[in-house]
Amino acid sequence: MSHGLEPGEESRDKVELEGGNNGVFGDKIRRKYSGESFETENSNEDVTDNGKPRKVWFSRAECVEYMKTRFTTLIPSKQELRQAREEYPLNPFPALGAMNWQQTQFFIVGFLAWTWDALDFFAVSLNMTAIAKDLDKSIKDISHAITLVLLLRVVGAIIFGYLGDRYGRKWPYCVTMVLIVIIQIGTGFVKSFPAFLGCRALFGIIMGSIFGVASATSLENAPQKSKSILSGIFQEGYALGYLLGVIFQRAIVDNSPYGWRSFFWFSAGPPVLFIAWRLLLPESLAYTRRRQEERKLAQETSNTESSQFWKNCRTALKYHWLTLIYLVLLMAMFNFSSHGSQDLFPTMISNQYGYSKDASTVTNSLANIGALTGGIIVAHASSFLGRRLSIILCCFGGGALLYPWGFVSNPKGLNPAVFFLQFFVQGAWGVVPIHLTELSPVEFRAFVTGVAYQLGNMISSASSTIEATIGERFPIEGKEDVYDYGKVMCIFMGCVFAGLLITTFVGPENKGREITLDDTYLKSRGSISNDNFGRDDDLEYGAGANASFNDSKPAFEEIEDIK
Repeated sequence: MSHGLEPGEESRDKVELEGGNNGVFGDKIRRKYSGESFETENSNEDVTDNGKPRKVWFSRAECVEYMKTRFTTLIPSKQELRQAREEYPLNPFPALGAMNWQQTQFFIVGFLAWTWDALDFFAVSLNMTAIAKDLDKSIKDISHAITLVLLLRVVGAIIFGYLGDRYGRKWPYCVTMVLIVIIQIGTGFVKSFPAFLGCRALFGIIMGSIFGVASATSLENAPQKSKSILSGIFQEGYALGYLLGVIFQRAIVDNSPYGWRSFFWFSAGPPVLFIAWRLLLPESLAYTRRRQEERKLAQETSNTESSQFWKNCRTALKYHWLTLIYLVLLMAMFNFSSHGSQDLFPTMISNQYGYSKDASTVTNSLANIGALTGGIIVAHASSFLGRRLSIILCCFGGGALLYPWGFVSNPKGLNPAVFFLQFFVQGAWGVVPIHLTELSPVEFRAFVTGVAYQLGNMISSASSTIEATIGERFPIEGKEDVYDYGKVMCIFMGCVFAGLLITTFVGPENKGREITLDDTYLKSRGSISNDNFGRDDDLEYGAGANASFNDSKPAFEEIEDIK
């Protein structure tokens, strides 16, 4: 078995658990390369069935040491920047040329699903005033529909995250799109507020199912060097959905006798095309390969495929519970940042500032163009700066723009402010898909990313209701039922940026690597042995014959530098 090293030579890629940008909540196991074997040293071990030591708790000294390294590992060293420069091009777009046509189609169908999912979500935000008037309710009452969607998204994430990891990406994708079509058509026919809430509740469940399956479909098949830029492009499908919603709202709703209802009917059409396209594509190659490995492992261990799946599930919860909790908290702060800066913004500029429909369209469009730009640029920059530092810089940038964004009513001042605020908000978001992927066990990628994202959504579900409720305490003199939403949103977002900065700072990072639950998978992928590896068309890991020792590794096999 060849490791690319001479016997007795230490791995050139070894890193510290608490060092570099690769610190992950996991075991502190000291491993040293010596010829054909590894030596492990660890106290407080819990030895697994295959004899591998793992740790499920941490000493006080280890926690203190970890917190120290949150400072020392935040800013990349010159050596790390040089290594990143060698691995990633400054111009990210030529890296997309490494994708073949099938990989490109996988990315596009996943991206389209996520984009249209966002458009369907913002259908209420963009038409809140009209819906409130038609159903004879207040804006605060209509904002409960947004809260309801966010609360129930986690239900769909759990159900379809499990189905996506257990049975594949293709059919869960198609089922969710069919259900979206049905729900959107039904919403356009509601006549009462309870019926409207019921449709949005069902939409929340279906919406929650899309992110995990769509992100896995888009990203897991892509070459490694393309993933950072693709992460930014994919995440900004959310901003693109908002932008398309603004455009279609102006083009359709304002010119239709059916008003806001026509928007929902129109949004039910394109998913039919997405379904047809996805049906023409095969199952995800990355998923198929992993399932083959699981079947082989199940045969070797005399387990059924189902029992092996649930065994892996228990392993993931037992040894990665801290990371999973962290991801939920991180996504809660991220969702507070997006919903806190977006959901009531259209209402603010139309009701509070009195913008015309054309002026509102321009301002909202600029906001989303800024979001699209920021997501792509910052996601690629994270390849060099690291995921944590990129997010933290966006928090500082966004915080600096809160005053003009929340207190300047003139379009000449507000438009640049909202452009750059959303540049930083969605710039940080651009890092999220790849950051979640790198911190999620590969065997449960759709489930972990989807559930973490939607649990965070659930925690932040009351964002718009909180802002609308507090806003009612700041009425604007001389205007009936008009409130100072700008002041409330500014204060709210200041707290959110501070919380996101702290949460990101104390968290782990696993840039450029993956977490797996079982060594058997690694051996078949070539990270430990390249004997049966080296295909240049390896889609899931972007690794060829020159795959390095640490290209992919379990969290419990982090390497500590041994002096």
